[in-house]
Order: sequence, then C-alpha cells, then structure tokens
Amino acid sequence: MVSITGDMSPLHPDRNLALELVRATEAASIRAVPFIGRGDKLAADAAAVDAMRAFFTTVNFDGVIVIGEGEKDEAPMLFNGEKVGNGRGPQCDVAVDPIDGTSLTAAGRQNALSVIAVSDRGTMLDASSVFYMDKLVTGPAGVGVVDIRLPIGENIRLLSKALGKPIDEMVVSVLNRPRHEQLIADIRAAGAGTRLMSDGDVAGGINAARHNARTDMCVGVGGSPEGIVTACAIKALGGHIQGRLWPRDDVEKQKGADAGLKTDGYVYEADELVTGDNTIFVATGVTDGQLVAGVRREGDFIYSESVVLRGRSGTLRRITSEHLTSKWL
Repeated sequence: MVSITGDMSPLHPDRNLALELVRATEAASIRAVPFIGRGDKLAADAAAVDAMRAFFTTVNFDGVIVIGEGEKDEAPMLFNGEKVGNGRGPQCDVAVDPIDGTSLTAAGRQNALSVIAVSDRGTMLDASSVFYMDKLVTGPAGVGVVDIRLPIGENIRLLSKALGKPIDEMVVSVLNRPRHEQLIADIRAAGAGTRLMSDGDVAGGINAARHNARTDMCVGVGGSPEGIVTACAIKALGGHIQGRLWPRDDVEKQKGADAGLKTDGYVYEADELVTGDNTIFVATGVTDGQLVAGVRREGDFIYSESVVLRGRSGTLRRITSEHLTSKWL
C-alpha cells in the first residue's frame, strides 16, 4: 500500500493529495452557490455532487468511497463502494459529503461545507447501515477526561476543570432536534450554555475541537457518516471523539449487526472510527461559518476559503483561492 502522506507514485512524486482534493471541494462549493437561499436542497446537492465527481477523475489516487451519497441504487454518483480518482497513487478509503448542510444551503444559513476525508485503505469504519450515531467531541483537554457514558452534567464539570474555565462560561453545541430536548435541558441545568445547530454537525464537532474555539463540546445524535468524517478531522486537532451507533428500530439494529457493527450501546473510540492517524480532511465553505468563509463572487472573481487538516502532521492549513468567474460560467 502506498501511504497518503505524499509518496503518491513514481510518476507523480511531487503531488500532494490534500491540496489536490481541495480542488474538488472548491468545485462543489462554487457550483452550489446559485442554490443558496433558493429552498431547493436536492438541486444544490446534485450540483455539488456533479462538480466533485468531475474533479475526482483528475486526482492521482485510487480511492473507494466508504461513506458517500448512499447505496448505488439510490445515488447514481459518489455512492458507497464507487471507485474514484484516476487509479494511480495511494489506495484510500474516502468519505464525501458534497454539502454538509443541504438544508442550511437551501435556507441561506451559515455553516454549510463541502467535505472530503480520506485515510489509508481499510482504516475507515463503514457505519452506513446505521444512519445515526450519538457523538461526543471536545478539544485536546477532553482526552482521557470526558466519557460519553457519563451524564452530560458530569462531562461538563470535568471538562470545565480541565480547561480551567468556569462552568457558566462553557458552551455546548447540539443539533436542535426534538430528540435532544432532555439533553439540552440537562446541559443548561448543569450551568452551561448551548449553541443549537439547525444542521451541519461536522462543522459543530470541528469547531468544538479547535484551539480557542467558541464552543467547548459538541454532543448528541447526528449522522453516522458525519461521525466518521469528523473523526478524520479530530485526528489532526488532537481532540477527543467517541461515538455510539443509534439504530432507529430493530430492523436497522439487525442490519447493522449483520454488517458487523456493534449496535448495543458499544462506544467506538477515535481509533475504531478511523484506524491510525494517517488521515486527511478537507473542507470548503459554501456559506459563511465559524470554520471557513463561504464562497462569494465579486465581479470577475470568485473567492473561496478552505481548510486542510492532516492527522499525521497535526496541522491545519487555510487556503484562500481566487477563481476567474469566466472559467465557471
């Protein structure tokens, strides 16, 4: 197996996979812009999928989508199991979310992203058979301190102490869903504040793990695919992530078990969600958010902002790009 750290292939020794993948997230974000605030999340997602897949064909890697748009019969492109890249270079597991936050995009709200995560072949947990996952994400201060099995109030107190931060200054991100009513009440009862997210829990998890972030913890039930994608990013940030699969019914629970997943409350640690630290996470803003700015057009230029996180080196790089508008018409 060729490592994804940069030794691509004898034919392309100087190509950097992370920077190549940014081109695909940039394309997806730019193509989604005409649909921002238009109320049609399916059209926005379709445009982003088309653009991302087109750019994948130019990237030097041999990728297999572990987490994509769904099964092949539901998703004609970027489906689970689809091969992407030009077949040369490193063999990778790939997770894609052409728009994390399609509802945010359709409504013109903040924090919509285009996301790709990769790791070495065979290292990414395929949790696609169970749609939801209960997650706990913090920054480095939470490593070995908090635990998803503990009550949320106890985790807030433990993290508060580790951070040296008063509890009444702690902020916890949670998806604003009916299933989280009690969780939200418990967070507030513990004395912390909440930041309720309408969508986009990948950005929520990453923001909670970043240095000097505005939130200290991200908790609650969101998408299982988003949990794996977030884990790839957390590897680069040195943060803490745990997940428990959350089947919606007995049928889905059995489906997960048949796929080899542990669906009885088992806690997946970071190295079980994504094995090792040889991960790359790239994201480009579709709309403005805490992590990155959204795409904007000014006359002859389109501006985009992206982040690249690499687990092996523990780095976060920001990339601001100027694109000629004429090339995208």
